[in-house]
Amino acid sequence: MGHILKVILRRLIAFIRHFHPTRVVAVGFMLIILTGGLLLSLPIASRNGIGLPFLDALYTATSATCVTGLILYDTYTQFTLFGQIVIITLIQIGGLGFMTMATFISIIFRRAISLRGRLLAMESVNNYGIQGVVRMTKHIIIGTFLIEGAGALILAIKFIPEFGFWDGIYNGIFHSVSAFCNAGFDLMGRKGVFGSLTPYASDFTVNLVIMTLIVVGGLGFVVWEDLYLQPKPSRWKVHTKIVLTMTAILIIGGALFFAMTEWNNPATLGTLPLHGKVLASFFQSVTTRTAGFNTIDQAGMTDASILMSTLLMFIGASPGSTGGGIKTVSFAVLLLTIFAGLKGEDYINVFRRRLTAGTILRAVAVFLIGAGIIVCGTMILSITENADFLHVVYEVTSAFATVGLSTGISAALSTMGKIVLMVIMYTGRVGVTTVIISLMMKRATRVRNFSYPVERVML
Repeated sequence: MGHILKVILRRLIAFIRHFHPTRVVAVGFMLIILTGGLLLSLPIASRNGIGLPFLDALYTATSATCVTGLILYDTYTQFTLFGQIVIITLIQIGGLGFMTMATFISIIFRRAISLRGRLLAMESVNNYGIQGVVRMTKHIIIGTFLIEGAGALILAIKFIPEFGFWDGIYNGIFHSVSAFCNAGFDLMGRKGVFGSLTPYASDFTVNLVIMTLIVVGGLGFVVWEDLYLQPKPSRWKVHTKIVLTMTAILIIGGALFFAMTEWNNPATLGTLPLHGKVLASFFQSVTTRTAGFNTIDQAGMTDASILMSTLLMFIGASPGSTGGGIKTVSFAVLLLTIFAGLKGEDYINVFRRRLTAGTILRAVAVFLIGAGIIVCGTMILSITENADFLHVVYEVTSAFATVGLSTGISAALSTMGKIVLMVIMYTGRVGVTTVIISLMMKRATRVRNFSYPVERVML
């Protein structure tokens, strides 16, 4: 039996080696999710000693690997320490990308990184090219552990007086990793099932640390590298400038909107003190950018706030980050395209640079495909689930953008609803274009060495 498994594994590895890097990333995430699902379905992973149904375990593994945070069971009350460690491991692998982890392991054991390995690492971190990708991988891993370690230390100091020494340290590590990877899984079920961070809505330490980890994790590894190598803002890449500008606009704008719409709402901000209202407004704006934690009841928000949260979730984090969504840069390119069209300009310029036509087409494609996925998912769940339409849209968008925020319908999903959301979470994490390319890719590509005549059409 062991020999047969070795042969199957050897042939599987040989088969995967012929894949294009894009397809390897897509298949790799599938294998990790399947492994996580099998582990979480074991009796040792659940407190009741029985184990989850495989579909529910697979859903949880998908949510963890895709750093989403949509859950069917409360993480603390359902899973044992073994189950929780499996979940946080899946979150770390999913957040960094499995090829980033594999490249780093090769570096530790001083193994040479082949050209194919560099291509895979480049695809995993969404880098511009293979040049410097190994160095960038080192910076990503070291930076990640330093940032998560600092967050874990501060949170542990906060939690130790409340939960005890070892439990406080464990909670600090778990929530720091979950926040940095924009996953949204929490262990606060002891304070209330599915309560997330609502007991800390007015706590400065928890709010500021979690928000900082979310934002830093959502900036993207390419931005990290640029900020590290180029301390002067004038020498930053246009990509970095767009990411930082859009991040600031979305966070501040979202916080102001939530403050205006929820200030006197007794179900959300109304009962909080002044500083709690300010913190919760900013936290809601930050967490909708694919994080998944919440300090206010999502179902208690006004319809306007739900719509704004849906929009922020759809935009998501930045390219090459631990978050999902169509990404801040794609949204910025779409806005610039609209402004250029209104002004009658044929080119799109930003920060004294002109964007390529390919960049614009890719942004439009990502937007339309993402919107199409959400529309299709909403249609299906509107049929299969007994829930308010706006809440269904919110849930589907949360899955696509790998956010994890929920108005409460996740725990009662039908079998079809679980399958649909798993597919959407997977597509959102791996990337719309990655999934589409991996499905449509052919071994041989035909190169066109000609172009058609230009023709104008009316719009």
